Amino acid sequence: MEKLLALLKQFFGYPSFRPLQAEIIQHILSKQDALVLMPTGGGKSICYQLPAIYLPGITLVISPLIALMKDQVEGLVANGIPAASLNSLMTDAEIQQVKQLCVQGKIKLLYISPERVKAEADWFLPRLDVSLIAIDEAHCVSHWGHDFRPEYTQLAILKERFPAVPVVALTATADKVTRADIIKQLHLTDPRVFISSFDRPNITLNVRRGLNKREKVHAIVRFIRLHKEQSGIIYCMKRADTEKLVQELALFNIRAVAYHAGLSPTERITAQDDFINDRVEVVCATVAFGMGIDKSNIRWVIHFNMPGSIENYYQEIGRAGRDGAKSDTLLFYSISDLIVLRQFAEESGQQEVNLEKLNLMQRYCEADICRRRILLSYFGEEAEHDCGNCDVCQHPPIRFDGSILVQKALSAMIRTQQQIGIEMLIWILRGAARQELTERGYHHLKTYGAGRDLPYLHWKEYIYQMIQLGFIEVDYANANRLRMTPLGQRVLYGKAQAQLAQYRPPEREEKTAKAPQEAGKFRAQPIRPIASTSVDEQLYDALKQLRRQLAAKENRPAYHIFTDAALEEMVRLKPVTLEDFNLIHGVGQIKLDKYGRVFIALIRFVLHLPKMG
Repeated sequence: MEKLLALLKQFFGYPSFRPLQAEIIQHILSKQDALVLMPTGGGKSICYQLPAIYLPGITLVISPLIALMKDQVEGLVANGIPAASLNSLMTDAEIQQVKQLCVQGKIKLLYISPERVKAEADWFLPRLDVSLIAIDEAHCVSHWGHDFRPEYTQLAILKERFPAVPVVALTATADKVTRADIIKQLHLTDPRVFISSFDRPNITLNVRRGLNKREKVHAIVRFIRLHKEQSGIIYCMKRADTEKLVQELALFNIRAVAYHAGLSPTERITAQDDFINDRVEVVCATVAFGMGIDKSNIRWVIHFNMPGSIENYYQEIGRAGRDGAKSDTLLFYSISDLIVLRQFAEESGQQEVNLEKLNLMQRYCEADICRRRILLSYFGEEAEHDCGNCDVCQHPPIRFDGSILVQKALSAMIRTQQQIGIEMLIWILRGAARQELTERGYHHLKTYGAGRDLPYLHWKEYIYQMIQLGFIEVDYANANRLRMTPLGQRVLYGKAQAQLAQYRPPEREEKTAKAPQEAGKFRAQPIRPIASTSVDEQLYDALKQLRRQLAAKENRPAYHIFTDAALEEMVRLKPVTLEDFNLIHGVGQIKLDKYGRVFIALIRFVLHLPKMG
């Protein structure tokens, strides 16, 4: 562990591991397979990059997008780690050069696409001294995942070719069904599943309902102006909306670029390159954009339309605040979006699953309970306290002790051997005279009619809250039947209390749309990560300018020099010696030697201190 910590500081500039990283790395070094779930920005890459440096030989990293490979490789090389990639944009000469370096043992991490794995599996890859195989974005292997890619299903060949080599599969979003499918599809051998906390407390969650397109544009303009000089992504459902929004923002002197699958490869590369290198601060994109982005200083994400699932939403908002600094999100929700998405789900190959996931996304948008608790519960993580960092927490609804309602619902579920869904549970509680109910004999249950004092819509709302709060979970692989969770069991037996939000009739979209003045009520908090003293602001701006100049000179993204979080720490600590500068998170030996003196000189200049001797 001492050696690993030394390597972590030397190459990545971190003095300690994040939660679970050390445990995962030790498991990998014991040559055992693993499935790692960590949120975007949670430190997944370190889990295989550090073992790659420590182990002899080479580590293969399977990655789905050329842009993601390029960004990862450039970041590693900037830290002094020999890395390379093989992709379709390279010339034959470049490919042969990389292969030769790999065979000679001069590359520690080789990034390769799943398509290329099959092409190289019989000749090139067996010539390498492979010590570890890392499969990034592993949810792509599963039909149950939100971004299934057929080529990922071929990756089981790696286990056949390298049976003694440990395989680590990594993803930011995968529910229980997807996790099991990943293990099955990749032929992992008795893998240990590591699940990090999905909580991203630095991200503020906001949802606005019922605005029309014009009102959305004005709300977005206000939002961007309050996030001046900060990078952000606006996700749109339709390609035409991305281009239209770019034109609309231009009228307000906001420079943005569009990104969608209908653009030529050159246009997409140019748009992404402009965004990564801070030549533009806003990109209006479809979901075709994002997975290939490792940009750590994205400060906000807006959803112009509601996503089709919580997995998609979580993955997309996760692109904000990867460096841990405060970031904002804003989601616009409307019934018209819901109608379009429901049509997509009904026409998909997995209608039932996709409709249920859409339904849960809808409930998230309509919820009047802590949004972060809903997200965490979806991924199987219990949170007993509200976050205080979402719009619901900041404008709380009226709450009451709903323990008895939860007990009634759970008791009815248990008496049916947990073989029912939401609709049947409501029928039982309300004492409905339904043929399907009486055929199963549920009208004889002790809990039949125990909740007839509440209307149908009230029970439906409260049961969804129970799901969102983690008292009940939905078994998607088993006809969407309801299951009691350990937290629910505590409420059932009186060991915990359940606070529910009082039912409120849903807002009428027509009423909201006719009240444009409502659009003005939203006020995003301006993010200024530095304390508001003028010296700190001057120093932060100067550090950003220096970083921008160095990045332009080296033709690399600014965040590869230092992240926003590192600059913030420089402002707080104001290091004026190399020893002090080495304490900054993200300052490894390579960056200390390369950038230390110039950054210290700038800090001394702004603070009116004499130059270093």
